[in-house]
Amino acid sequence: MPRIVIDENRCKGCELCVINCPQQILAISREINARGYFPAKVVDPPRCIGCRICAIMCPDVAIQVAVNSAQYSFFEY
Repeated sequence: MPRIVIDENRCKGCELCVINCPQQILAISREINARGYFPAKVVDPPRCIGCRICAIMCPDVAIQVAVNSAQYSFFEY
């Protein structure tokens, strides 16, 4: 099963991942992160299909997707 890892302290809460997720499994958290933003969070992990669109859309490189034990990071930071 794919696993989404969100670095909450890098996330600005821009919602690009939430808007573009085809499975609608991401949402904006109600808790503020260390930088003063409401970060994205995973709300329904079993529905993830591992498409990695969330990681591709993230301008802050705050999302990584692990599929079948392989960690995919689209940008180096």
